[in-house]
Amino acid sequence: MAKSPGHMTTRHVHAPAEVAFRYLCDPIALGRWSLGCFETEADGSAKTPGLYTGRSLIDGGRAWFRIDADPARLLIDYLVGTPERLVRRISARVVPGAELDLPEATCLVSLTAWRSAAASDESWKRTKALHEAEIILIAGQIERLAKKPEGGP
Repeated sequence: MAKSPGHMTTRHVHAPAEVAFRYLCDPIALGRWSLGCFETEADGSAKTPGLYTGRSLIDGGRAWFRIDADPARLLIDYLVGTPERLVRRISARVVPGAELDLPEATCLVSLTAWRSAAASDESWKRTKALHEAEIILIAGQIERLAKKPEGGP
């Protein structure tokens, strides 16, 4: 059987697409839902603008990422790896609910991961499981954010 080259998970989110997109573009917010890059912060020592770092909740290892967002398409690419080598490994896409005949103030949020040829079966299995958990965290956090009154904590 061929190895799975990618994995996608999607969740219906009860919040406007613009709210979801802004949240997914926020590198500090990523540190509250990405189990592989918790407690993100700007990497001040890096030569790459927009580089952030965080720690894996799984093994404690340090990870680096940069966000490449396309507001017109509501698409976010997360380039991950080391400061010297960042690769497009994870993407998020937001689809406004109205485009799919869903309520206008809702959206779909998808996470897609691509498997490196070097990834073991065990690490790929873990990546897929983590993304299934992360999409639940993302949806809950975005929905909570959308319910806050303007300017509220």
